[in-house]
This record gives sequence, structure tokens and C-alpha cells, in this order.
Amino acid sequence: MDFAVWAPTAGEVAVHVDGDERPMTRDGDGWWRAPAGGPAHGTRYAFSVDGAGPCPDPRSLWQPDGVHARSAVYDHARHAWGDAGWAGRPLAGAVIYELHVGTFTPAGTLAGAAERLDHLVDLGITHVELMPLAAFDGTHGWGYDGVHLWAVHEPYGGPDALKAFVDACHARGLAVVLDVVYNHLGPSGNRLPQIAPYFAGHHHTPWGAAVNLDGPHSDGVREWIIGNARSWLVDFHLDGLRLDAVHALRDDRALHILEELSAEVDAWSAALGRPLSLIAESDRNDPATVTPRAAGGRGIHAQWNDDLHHALHALLTGERHGYYGDFGDPATLAHALTRMFVHDGGHSAFRGRRHGRPVDTATTPGWRFVCSLQTHDQVGNRARGDRLSPALDPRLLRIGAGLLLSAPSTPMLFMGEEWAAGTPWCYFTSFPDPELGRAVSEGRRGEFAGHGWDTEDVPDPQDPATFTGSRLDWGEREREPHAGMLAWYRALIALRRTQPDIADPRLDRVRCAVDDDAGTIVVHRGGFRVVANLAEERRTVGLDAPVRACALASEDWGPEEGTVAPALPARSLAVLAVGDAPA
Repeated sequence: MDFAVWAPTAGEVAVHVDGDERPMTRDGDGWWRAPAGGPAHGTRYAFSVDGAGPCPDPRSLWQPDGVHARSAVYDHARHAWGDAGWAGRPLAGAVIYELHVGTFTPAGTLAGAAERLDHLVDLGITHVELMPLAAFDGTHGWGYDGVHLWAVHEPYGGPDALKAFVDACHARGLAVVLDVVYNHLGPSGNRLPQIAPYFAGHHHTPWGAAVNLDGPHSDGVREWIIGNARSWLVDFHLDGLRLDAVHALRDDRALHILEELSAEVDAWSAALGRPLSLIAESDRNDPATVTPRAAGGRGIHAQWNDDLHHALHALLTGERHGYYGDFGDPATLAHALTRMFVHDGGHSAFRGRRHGRPVDTATTPGWRFVCSLQTHDQVGNRARGDRLSPALDPRLLRIGAGLLLSAPSTPMLFMGEEWAAGTPWCYFTSFPDPELGRAVSEGRRGEFAGHGWDTEDVPDPQDPATFTGSRLDWGEREREPHAGMLAWYRALIALRRTQPDIADPRLDRVRCAVDDDAGTIVVHRGGFRVVANLAEERRTVGLDAPVRACALASEDWGPEEGTVAPALPARSLAVLAVGDAPA
């Protein structure tokens, strides 16, 4: 192998290795190379560019000494993979579980997370979605401040631990999706501008200058992103990537980076003989994101859909501040369940304008929309990191879970949601630089003070207790009411797995009837009716066909067979089989 670094505007480049500084030679594509001479696994190296540095490798696979230190040579061949029989899992029919490695277990490592995989298998999960693993400054954080996008954060166990985790998942039939951040880098340890024009001055994002996707020398930046995706999917055997905030990928080229990336991923999938998936987070409500390339879209396989989350959250909690002001009534939830986007071209009071485009429900399957009741964003970006469970009536939690897990979309759970975890999940950081840490703490408190919060009520992100207090308490699973909620989630997922009508992703076959005054909802799912009563009193719900059987109920209740007007207990949900028994 050669030492190599892309630095198209540099006049001279050197590699620092084994105590020596070796000059590098430029080729025609802006790459600089120097013979490596077979360096051993773990050999430290760095680059200096026009006298600046030495800087870590922008494609470093291993930062064992932290993000500011030199990179280490990493030998992929050292790992003996055990997943030769793994055929992969498609997103269609998936149930995703989002977790943060640092707070999922007391160990806070990938090895510790692997020890809890059997719980996910028993729950019925198909895909584990890991929050970002890219190396960042400090020991603990959310991961969205990564600065070495190719390297696994060392406190989590580094690259070897990720491979072992993927092997453990595949052995249990679990696919692995990794959250990756291509729209910005963190504020501490980002040395890319000293090496090459990775950022563009003509585009800006909430985090500063945008990544250079369409300016001079942007070909190399795009190759860096696509190469990173290949590293995770091919070299680390991952099954998919969740792309953070793709609306901040500012790209004015005719061939958008998302379309280019999706074409490459599909080609790798064909070569590997297993499904590879891309899931976008997008604020645009544009179905073109998940429209196939052949039909003129970006070709991303699925996207997060916050509208269903907002509709469920606002309805169950009664919150109407901020963007929740556009949601909250049963009719809005019905729109989200049947058409995915609530904002599909109509007016958004929160934005003060029209927003989004409609989904073609005849051609776009619901599984392309990843929907949730809770996520890291929707929990962690609250002032206290409070989940739904401590404040919400457990009966309403069960209704929310029932509506989510019987919807035509792809459901995603946030770690601990399945047992109504009582622990918060806060925003936390551990920047070693005291000035940066202070700025983060003051900024967080200032943000919520502007919304009327007492700053003393906002946990300090830099306080280690904010991090440790966000760890799951696994002992809760064995105690009530948590054990009962866990049983409810297991039953719902099992029903989704065993009854094709409940998992049917065809949006044009979903109907939803609501009675705003009574607080009742009826969702038509083939031969089933998912009925919910949000009121504090028993409510009679009119059906279009007689009840044949009760498949599942959140309360100890069952309707009379043959009735077309079951009376649901207060704040309850049931999944009812209707009509004649199948032949």
C-alpha cells in the first residue's frame, strides 16, 4: 500500500511516519502518494500540507489516541468475518430500533450493546439503527459532532468492536444501519480545511460553510463521501445508512449527490448479493427523495417522516407549541396515516407558508417512510430530555404504540421506548476544551430561556451527570408498569409479523375514519380495523363490517362477536378482525 492524501491545491505534501518526514509525489488527480513500505497495523502517521500540520488522515479508519492525534494504519484483513451466510434484510417489512451506544448499556460500548441483542430479537426487531459512530472530540456525546467520518469512535471500541457487533447482529438475523453525517463536521478536531477545499464559501448551513459538493474541486469531496459510504457498507458489512439532514447537502449540480450515492449503493448491493439501504432525514416533505431514479427521483430507499410523529405526539400530549401547532386533531393523524405527509403542499402556520408535496399513494409504498413515536431528536431536543412515559397516561402510550405499529409505514422505536423507560435522554457533550464546553452549555441554556424555561431546569450538557443520567435502566423491564408495556410492544410487533394485512404498505388501501367530538379513530387495514378511543369515557365505535374476533386489545376487553358497534373502554385500542373468516 501507499500513503495517500487528496490535496489538489497544495504545493507540497509530506507524510510523517516512524519519526520520519517523507515527501510525497503528486499525481494528475490531486492525490499525493508516498510508498508505505508495508507499515504494521497500528503504525501512526499524519500529513503536512504546505507546512500546516501534521494533520490526521481525512480517510483515517482508526484514531486510537483521539481526534487530534495521528492516524493509525488499520488492517481490515485481521478480522475473520463470521457472516458468510448473511443474505441481508430489506427495509420492506422492517421494524427498526434506534440506539445510542454510549447510553444503551452501563458499559457504553459496542461490546456492551452486543450483549443486549437477544432482547431486540425477542422484541421482534429486524434492523438496529446506530446513532453516529464517527470519531469526535471527547468521550461521550450524541455523535453528530464527528470529525473523522471514516473512523469508529475509540471509546465505543474502535473499528474492531464495530465488526464484532455486526457479526453478532447478523448471527441473530438483525440488519445494522448506521447514522452518518455528511452535511457538517464538529467544532473540535476538524482539520480538513488545512488539507483540501472540503467546504464551500458559496453555500451555508446552520453549522457554517456547507460541504463543497458543487464548487471547484468538489469531485474529490464527493468521492470522499461516496468512499465513506462504501467503507461502511462493504468493508464493515453494514446493511444501510441513515443520512442526517440531507436538506443541508447544498448541491446545485444536475446530478445531485443523493442520486449519485444511491446509484453506487445499488451497484454495490448487486455485487454483494444482499440488500443495502439508504434512509434520508429530510425536512422538505418532498416525495422525490424516495422516488426511484428511473422515475426522476433521488432514488433513496426510505426517509424519516416526522409528520406522523408530530401528529401522534400532539394528539396524545395536547402540546401545541412550535411545530406542534400544525398538528393535534384526529383528522390530522388520519391524513398522516393515509398520505404520510401532513404538509403536502398546504399551508403551515409554523413556517408561515405552504410546505411539501403530496405523495402518490398509488405508486409509493408506505414502507419508504420511517415513522416513530419517539426518536433521539424528539426526546433529546426537549429541555430536560423527557420521554413520553413519565408524564403520559400509560393507556395513551399504548394507543400511540398501537397506531404506529399497525400503520403502513416502517415503524422505528427509540431505545427503551418498548418498556416505557423512566430515564430521560438528554443532550450531552464532553468537549475537553473548556471554552468550547462553556459555549455549548451557555448556548443550550440560552436557547431554552428564549422559550420561557428557567435555565436551572435545563441540564448542563457538559456535566457528566447529564450523560450518566441518560443511560437506560435495564432493571425497569422486570417491574410494573414497564413489564406490561414491554409485553404490549412485543404483542403488537408479533401481530404485525404474522398478519400481512397489518404490515401491508399499500397506502391506497388504507382508510381512516375519525370522530373529533367522540375522540375515536378507526383505521382500515385489510380484514382488520384498528380502533382507538382517546376519551376518558367508554365510547361506541361504528364499524363497516361485523366483528369476527379481537386480535389484540390494550385493556382486558373484547367485543361481542358479530357486533358492528363495539363499545371501547376509555383510552384504549383494539385490533379487530372483521367480516367473514378467510377461506
